[in-house]
Amino acid sequence: MDDTFEIPVKYKGKDLHFPARLQTIGYTHRIEVDLYGQQIFLEPDEERNYRAILDPAATQPGTTVDVELLKEIVAAIETIVK
Repeated sequence: MDDTFEIPVKYKGKDLHFPARLQTIGYTHRIEVDLYGQQIFLEPDEERNYRAILDPAATQPGTTVDVELLKEIVAAIETIVK
């Protein structure tokens, strides 16, 4: 079962909302986040902290991911989950 939701993030003085989808995989899960058209997967590690996984094949050439924004998205998810 996959559930869709939005992740609210306050970043650089702006309120942003990113569409996301919860995917259950066996006994674990991952969250697929649409970051301005680029798919980012967030998975919990052994300590239940989230790590970002990017597919280089699906990444548009010449684009970069704002690491600070990605950290804010992870922090928003962790405040909800923990």
